[in-house]
Order: sequence, then C-alpha cells, then structure tokens
Amino acid sequence: MSKSTGIPLSVLDLAHVVNGSTSAQALRDSADLARKAESLGYVRFWVAEHHGAPGVASASPAVLAAHLAGLTTNLRVGSGGVMLPNHPPLVAAEQFGTLEALHPGRIDLGIGRAPGGDPVTARALRRPAPGSEDYEGQLTELIGYFDTPEERGRAPRIAATPATGNRPDVWLLGSSSASAALAGRLGLPFAYAYHYNPAGTNVALAAYRQSFQPSAHRDRPYALIAALVIVADSDEEAARLAAPNGLNFLRYQVGDTREFPSTEEAAAHPYTPAQRAAIKALLAPQLIGSPGTVRSRTAEVLAQSGADELMALTMLSEAEASLRSHELLAEALSTVSPVAVS
Repeated sequence: MSKSTGIPLSVLDLAHVVNGSTSAQALRDSADLARKAESLGYVRFWVAEHHGAPGVASASPAVLAAHLAGLTTNLRVGSGGVMLPNHPPLVAAEQFGTLEALHPGRIDLGIGRAPGGDPVTARALRRPAPGSEDYEGQLTELIGYFDTPEERGRAPRIAATPATGNRPDVWLLGSSSASAALAGRLGLPFAYAYHYNPAGTNVALAAYRQSFQPSAHRDRPYALIAALVIVADSDEEAARLAAPNGLNFLRYQVGDTREFPSTEEAAAHPYTPAQRAAIKALLAPQLIGSPGTVRSRTAEVLAQSGADELMALTMLSEAEASLRSHELLAEALSTVSPVAVS
C-alpha cells in the first residue's frame, strides 16, 4: 500500500557492499529497497556509477536500472548518474532509449561529469585526460539523439535507434553553481549533491533558478537535493547507525575503498580527535536523527534552498534498518511541503 508524502521523496542507491557481505547481496538489497520505496510512495529510484571500488556494486546504471524497472510498476527508475565523459554519448542514448521504450514514462537519465573512480580506473574506461573533454558538447549531443527528425528539423546523420522518439527524463547532476547554471541554461531539471557539498546548496539552487530558460524538457525550474538521510526511533540510534559513514569517509580520504564498515566496526575504531572533528563536520549538516529531528531539519533545508524534492542516500550496514529508515522518513515528511523561493 502506497503512502502520499508532502514533499516528493526519492532514493539514491550505491548498492554499497558491507564488510563481510558480497556485491551480489548488495544488488539484492537494492532490489528489496526499490520494491519498498515503491510501496511507500517514493517518486524515483536512482542508481550510481562507481568504478574500481570494492565497497560499491553499482557500476553499470543502465543494467541495474533495467533490472529494477522490471521489478516495479510505477516507480521512476534511472541513473544518479551516468558519468558522461566515461561513455560515448550515442551509447548512453541507446541504452536509456531502450529503457524508455521498454518502460515508457518511468525512466530518468541523470548525467554527471565526475570520473566515478580513481585515475587508473578512469584510464581503463578510456576517459580523456581531465579537462580535455567538451562536457557541454557531449551533453548536447546526447540529448539530441532522443529528438525525432521533426524536432530536429532535418534528418539525423545517425539513426540512434531506439533512442529517437524515446526520450527519458534528462537531469543534470552537480555540486556547484557552475553545473547548476548549466542545467538552467539548458532548461533541464537539476539534482544537487547536498551530501557532498551542503554548504553550497543555497547558492547553487539560486543560480539554477536565475539562469533557467524554458525548454522542451521543463517550462519551469525543478530541483532536488540528494542528502545523506538516516532516520531511526531516536537520535541516539540514528547516530549509532550513521557511524559507519564517518569511518568510510576517513578511508576514502586516503584512497581506501574497501567494503562499507559494519556498525560494530565503526564503534570500535580508535579515532583521533582530528578524525572525530572531521566526521562531525561531515555528518552534522545531513538529515540524521529521530523522525521529529529529521522533519525539523528537512523543513529548514527546504525553506532555505527552495528545493522541490528530497532524494535520500541511506548508507547503512544493516539492510533492515535501511528499509525502516525509508519508512520512517515517509511518515515523518508526510506533512512537509516544498517552499517556493523566488
């Protein structure tokens, strides 16, 4: 049975691999979470693109999205995102055109520009040298493959079957004002990485709204923020569940991409005072706590940023706790609505 929510809610999933588990189990957990999200009335479910990381099983968004779309009925499914410089635009268009043809009206193509891995892995993906690619040109090329000849005004040089005429909802992802302004100029919906750069949220979304030009994609600006969201019965329990994110962050800072820590592993780790301070700075802006705490924090973030939608990245080592967090979030925000910001 689905529930309605005040602000539209969505999920960003990395299919993170917990220490002692496997990538296969992580992918099965993603499938369970997608079905749960649909039953709770979540709007969309996006999967990430990461490479060369034992702790992340989501390496192929198109393949995983196809599986999840087949397991659900109404949930929008897509990428958060396809790292475009890793892929020929034509290939990405064909993949997501196929998905849209199979699941019409349910596919999102979120596009980003980060490598999604370390430099060695990036080279293995035949990614150009950093800064050498024409990202905006690649983006325009990709979007153009979905246009029909009538929309183009001429016959295409390349028949991008089945992309032509099967346009998914194209989003631009970013964590800066520059990416926000680009999304606005192209008239695309924008997904802001609050979990990565919370301090830049309000400025970026203001830049997006100011630069927005109506297009075939949207006639008005629409932005979501993706935040680390962990909801439990109490603030203390939420903090306990969130602790592995801190240890995982410290490891990633030094290039250690091993499996996601267990709750017990995080609790037992001998942190230095500097590490504890870094973790506090990381987690404090995120939406972590009891239902009441998260409701209050979310309302504050929405009022300041003017975001239209909240996307939850819920990184936990306990699958049942993750399902419960999404359930509590839907209940907590059932009366919290977006706030219009001029």
